[in-house]
Amino acid sequence: MIAPIDFRKAKVIVEFGPGTGVITDEILKKMSDDCKLYAFEINKEFVAKLSSIKDNRFKLIEDSAEKIEEYLLKDGIANADYVVSSLPLAIIPREIEYNILNAASRSLKTGGSFIQFQYSLSSRKKLKEIFHSIKINFTPINIPPAFVFTCIKG
Repeated sequence: MIAPIDFRKAKVIVEFGPGTGVITDEILKKMSDDCKLYAFEINKEFVAKLSSIKDNRFKLIEDSAEKIEEYLLKDGIANADYVVSSLPLAIIPREIEYNILNAASRSLKTGGSFIQFQYSLSSRKKLKEIFHSIKINFTPINIPPAFVFTCIKG
């Protein structure tokens, strides 16, 4: 999931739907000292768990991923290098899904990547509408097996 991230160059990484923080912890381990990680989570139980992360590079946001631009702008950040998403796009209402994907695209710098974890290929068409190019990897060792979409902003 985080293999496409160039941690030597990344200055701003955003995570959508960090859940219990498994991927969050790995990102923080690999990030440089001058990189920031913004995590958008709306589930109160997950927010409570993530609140225990004490790292000055980490900012937990209890709000919809649709608002990525607003929060980055508040901190004077024009663009993110990467957006990593574990959001279950297949069950999110269509309008909200498109709002999230478009906001992520607008928030990325040119050449930045949106990395999406999914259990099916159902989101491929939507992602192709929004991003310049898409690479799909299959992770058979995941239980259940999953797909990782790496979408590049043109």
